[in-house]
Amino acid sequence: MTQQVVTRFAPSPTGYLHIGGARTALFSWLYARGRGGKFLLRIEDTDRERSTPAATAAILKGLAWLGLDYDGEPVSQFEGRERHAEVAREMLARGNAYKCFATQDEIEAFREAAREAGTSTMYKSPWRDADPATHPDAPFVIRLKAPTEGATVIHDQVQGDVTFKNDQLDDMVCLRSDGTPTYMLAVVVDDHDMGVTHVIRGDDHLTNAARQVQVYNAMGWDVPVFAHIPLIHGPDGKKLSKRHGAVGLEEYQLMGYPAAGMRNYLNRLGWSHGDDEFFTDAQALEWFNLDGIGRSPARLDFKKLENICGQHIAAAQDSDLLPEIEAFLAATHAEPLDVQQRTYLADGLYCLKERAKTFPELLEKARFALARRPLDIDEKAAKALDDVSRGILTELTPQLQSASWTRDALEAVANSVAEAHGIGFGKLAGPLRAALAGRAATPSVFDMMLVLGREETLARITDQAA
Repeated sequence: MTQQVVTRFAPSPTGYLHIGGARTALFSWLYARGRGGKFLLRIEDTDRERSTPAATAAILKGLAWLGLDYDGEPVSQFEGRERHAEVAREMLARGNAYKCFATQDEIEAFREAAREAGTSTMYKSPWRDADPATHPDAPFVIRLKAPTEGATVIHDQVQGDVTFKNDQLDDMVCLRSDGTPTYMLAVVVDDHDMGVTHVIRGDDHLTNAARQVQVYNAMGWDVPVFAHIPLIHGPDGKKLSKRHGAVGLEEYQLMGYPAAGMRNYLNRLGWSHGDDEFFTDAQALEWFNLDGIGRSPARLDFKKLENICGQHIAAAQDSDLLPEIEAFLAATHAEPLDVQQRTYLADGLYCLKERAKTFPELLEKARFALARRPLDIDEKAAKALDDVSRGILTELTPQLQSASWTRDALEAVANSVAEAHGIGFGKLAGPLRAALAGRAATPSVFDMMLVLGREETLARITDQAA
């Protein structure tokens, strides 16, 4: 029977969920979910000074917004420290690790001498093969007794076979002198205990993989499949940083990008399926594989992000879009929609979501649906409301009062009034936009009328008529 795929996302809670971390989580989620597997979450909180509950909450919030669900409860790496120490002691008992009594001063003296001599500063402990009878009664660390000959090869699904010469890898510390495990050991133990079959992470961990494989081998554990993905760069080709713009996932939510659009864009950022740019979650789950991940760093492109997000807004079901807009308003601490605004917005999404790339853009187009009487008329719209135009609106009102409230009937009434005054409908549209929305740029006046309904439409026109 084929082994169930188990992936994990293992962020450090030291600030916010980085967009690169979000992409790693997405890739891991897609790979597992697309194969009926498990996607697990581990919070690597061993750095007690930098790890905070608020940062952990930010990670959970970011994953929830992006729509990445995980199986079971999040695992705390810190809480597994006794298990990690137990494994270090087991390696010691197996003869695959040793006690090192070297002090920090001795290690630094060795490295300083090596620098002066122009030789390798990689520390070689004199305690590696020491007779236990010579061990002093002093603090010690437990170091991995790494192989000194041959090579450690990482069979990476993205990078290909990557070879590290063993004589270039030191005997890493697994357990500190205070009894706390190192990150390098904890990762391996946690991945093994959680049953992780595929480790998908940034290629900045590639060197770590060589040392971690040696721990797997020392314990006789199965080595997971590795896939080290290139990091995300800014538009200038340099490592992504705040100078390029938003780097935290939460910032993208606050800028009003839809979650589906972010999933699509992040998925496409470093992975490809032919020439497909826009695709659904179902397609991503069906198509995603490790073979499609490129070896070169992907470059963040805000125009492409906006384009894809715009397509997702346009394609979204109105019933799905409205709750996400309300969540955006809540996230930005904006005033929530009242019952009437929610009704107008829900009814108007059909004419609002086209060509809106973000929720702020959509809400700007929806200003007519969200405005309350009396409307605030901006300067450009006010220019359309001269005395002649107000008179025409006054004449239009009773005809709209008796008209059937359909697009065809409304267009017929408006065109009839315009013709009676020897003008094209375009001349009437400006005053109507001003009266209905208080703006010069709006959706179709007939769409606005249909959304607002007869009573509200007539009330707004009457407010501005002579």
